[in-house]
Order: sequence, then structure tokens, then C-alpha cells
Amino acid sequence: MGDEADLNRERLELVLEAAGLDLWENDLVSGQVTHKATKTFLELGFTEDEIVSGVQDIFGLFHPGDLDRVQQAVADHVAGITPQYRAEFRLRSKAGEWIWFANYGRIMDRSSATPGKRLIGVTFNIHDRKQKEDEIAQINHQLVEQNKLLQELNAALELLAAHDALTGLANRRALMQMGANECKRTERFDHPLSLMVVDIDLFKTVNDAWGHLAGDRMICAVAQACAARKRSGVDIVARFGGEEFVIVLPETDGVSALRVAESLRNEVAATSVPVNDEGTCLSVTVSIGVATMRKGSGLGFEELVNRADKALYRAKERGRNAVYCADVPQGSVSAVHMLVGSGEDRSGALLT
Repeated sequence: MGDEADLNRERLELVLEAAGLDLWENDLVSGQVTHKATKTFLELGFTEDEIVSGVQDIFGLFHPGDLDRVQQAVADHVAGITPQYRAEFRLRSKAGEWIWFANYGRIMDRSSATPGKRLIGVTFNIHDRKQKEDEIAQINHQLVEQNKLLQELNAALELLAAHDALTGLANRRALMQMGANECKRTERFDHPLSLMVVDIDLFKTVNDAWGHLAGDRMICAVAQACAARKRSGVDIVARFGGEEFVIVLPETDGVSALRVAESLRNEVAATSVPVNDEGTCLSVTVSIGVATMRKGSGLGFEELVNRADKALYRAKERGRNAVYCADVPQGSVSAVHMLVGSGEDRSGALLT
């Protein structure tokens, strides 16, 4: 019988050794380690003599950040909360390095006369696995950071692609896309859609006389005045090109758009723009063309812009610093012609 038991123990030790497992056993009543995890201590760099004489308490080798978690796992199993004891932890090697190990154990005699006395388990090295997990975690963290950076860059690129670099207003490309959508909304909900084309008067003379920096400052001043008229989340203000701007006014009829245009014209005319660092200021005026569409007009956004642009040239022809509203045929809907400005010919007619 003894020979059979010894043979089974040798078989068990061979299986454990082949699997890289180190058998241990604790007496929970006395607190003694009845079978020490010798192989683990050897892996940590301790000699057999040191294991016998100097390394008695393996808990003294635990990483401070892991000890409470391991002791809690043991307590949970002893209390019957968990069906087995499992824990992962770091042990300090003789050379001072932290090596990852794992424990798996179970109380083997819960139903015996002295229940809960023998806690038997195995310890095995998981350092390579943990290193790979750490590497994967670091890679995933880097991927998250890179994706975050990529999203920020994409957002910045989208912003750059949709906005004019000098003024910060929407650019022509974004205007055409958003304007086309507003035309669709007009057709769907039967709301009027008005559009203003704003052009700085005699801008070339400013560039020629004062340089492009002065011209840029004048463009920015007019852009700011246009943006100040914008209803947040409703209107669209864009730099159409050079010294020309477009303002899209959804749910705005021609008469209301004319009022907005005239108010803007007056505000710009009252503006004094500093064109150099010495404090030299220039006055500036704009001419504005206005066009309006309603459901059923058959106009696309590009055609609406062209009508407003033609109205702008009518305003320029009348002496500049003026507002002109184009005639938009709309069947039974009234069309508006109006000219207001600082030129001598300020007459206009409301045609019905």
C-alpha cells in the first residue's frame, strides 16, 4: 500500500513538473506551511539552503500592491464565498526583480472531521504572459491615443477644408454644400430663402495703394461685420472669394433680407479700418446684391447666387455703397426691385 502511494506521489510530481506547477500545502489551523513551493523559490534565485534556513515566509516576498488582494482571495475561499482560491501576484527575486506568479488552490477537507484544515494548491510562473499582456495593453493605449489624435487631426482638417483661412468664415466649397441643403429645405417646408452677395467697393485701389496686408485687414473687418449679422445655427456667412462674401438667410423673405442688407451696408460705411501698425485708418463701403426664392421657383442654389451676383453689379452700376434686390420670378408671388444707397440715384420701386 505504501509503495502504491509513493508511486502515485511520484507520478503526481512528474505531472506537476511537466506542467510547470509547484505544489504547496498550508495548514489553516496551525498556520504552518506543510509543503513548501520549493520550485518557486528556486525560480526566484534562492538556493535550497536559503529556502530551508532563510526564506520561511513567502508573504514577505509579495509586492506591496498585491498582498492585500491575495489575502482577500484566500479569505473569500476559506469563508466559502468562492469555490476555489485564485490569485495573480508579483514576488521579489533574490536579485530584486519582480516576477509574476499565479496561485490556484482549494480546501480539500471541508466535509471531514476537521473541516477547512488543508489548503492545497499550485503556483506557476506567468511572467511571460503578463509581459505580453502589458505589451498589448501599452499597444492598445497607444492605439487609443493615436486614434484620438487622428480624430483631432481629421476634425482640424475638416475645419480647414470648410473654412477660409484668413477670415474664419465658411469657404466657397462649404457654402455650396450648405446652400444646396437650404434650397432643399425651402422646397420641402415652403419657407422663403434669401441670399446676399456682399462686395467691398474699390478694393483693388486699397491693395495697390496700401499693400496686401492692408487689404487683408479690410477683408477681415468686413467679414466680422457680416458674421455679426448671423443668426446662430440658422444663417450661413461665407467668403466667396477675394473681397466678396455671401450671406444665406433661411426663412427670410425679400423685404426682410433688404432690411438686413441695408443695415449691414450702413454699419460697414461707418467703420474705420486700421490698415497698418502706424494707426492709419481707411473708410470702407460695400455693395450688396439680394435674391430670394420660394418653393416652386425652380432655382438651384448656384442659380440663386448668380441672381444675387447680377443684382450686386446693378448696385455697382448705380454708384456703389448700395443695395439692390433682383427680380426673382415666382408666379403669383410678388417680386421686389429696390435700390438704396449713398449714390445720387437712390430711387427704387416696389413692383407687384
